[in-house]
Amino acid sequence: MPKRILAYRRLDEQQLDQLRERYQVDYFGKLSSADDPAFREALGEAHGLIGAGLKITPELLDAAPQLETISSISVGVDSYPVAELSRRGILLSHTPDVLTETTADTGFALIMASARRVVELAEYVKRGEWQESIGAEQFGTDVHGKTLGMIGFGRIGQAIARRGALGFGMRVLYAKASPKPELEQALGARHCELDELLRESDFVCAIVPLNAETRHLIGAPEFARMKSSAIFINLARGEVVDETAMIDALECGEIRGAGLDVFAQEPLPADSPLPRMANVVALPHIGSATHETRTAMAQRAVDNLLLALDGERPLSPFNPEAWPERLG
Repeated sequence: MPKRILAYRRLDEQQLDQLRERYQVDYFGKLSSADDPAFREALGEAHGLIGAGLKITPELLDAAPQLETISSISVGVDSYPVAELSRRGILLSHTPDVLTETTADTGFALIMASARRVVELAEYVKRGEWQESIGAEQFGTDVHGKTLGMIGFGRIGQAIARRGALGFGMRVLYAKASPKPELEQALGARHCELDELLRESDFVCAIVPLNAETRHLIGAPEFARMKSSAIFINLARGEVVDETAMIDALECGEIRGAGLDVFAQEPLPADSPLPRMANVVALPHIGSATHETRTAMAQRAVDNLLLALDGERPLSPFNPEAWPERLG
């Protein structure tokens, strides 16, 4: 009897066929809840899971006694109880690298759109309010030559910094990351403490993983340390920021604006003021959302899953300690 896979995120037919060639596949392409009865029933015989956007809990794992591996179509793993997976000997893999440049494009798009008030002024034109040459009340702010502060300096943070330093002549500061001398030399970047970064940066960009240390890393004290002309960019996770404190800072002019791709609750609740604020560019979590990149992410996840179910090392395991004898 072949092993059984549950797929709960949209895969294309070619990717599904790759899985079906060797394993039994139950496809839940439009799964909205882990409480779906058919999904729950299938979990009992599942050896592998592939998907994203589903909160995996210890209780859910209890319903999957044969589970060997999970292949997440994502870089972030905050939806998974990693320590619990390792304790149970369940290998988790993810999809770094393939979305780095695309997500960095989104980050720099938020910088540009927020600085030059692109969304706000495009709506101004659409409403027919452009009746004469614009004045100072519609002016934006320059990006070139400014200081870009990166909170987090992993793959995506480095890619954003390259765009800023090499494309726009920006001075780059970075914090909440280990020193990276080679990048400092290549980009003129400088490692510093978070307080210094907040005080000196014209654009403050958060791109750290969500964990106990980074939850609400940016709150009222941090916004108070930023320049009143600063623009805050969040590509990390919504809960890295105290959203109430951010809204207060935007409303009272403590900071100039924000470009946001992630939020504490997604989709945004109807009563959130953020989409209606003129100094906010709010996107629906599109960081990696291009046809090319989402296809590549899904393919990496398929490859990871097939390797793991064969007992081999996936291309990008997240918790190799779950299989110390095979992957150690």
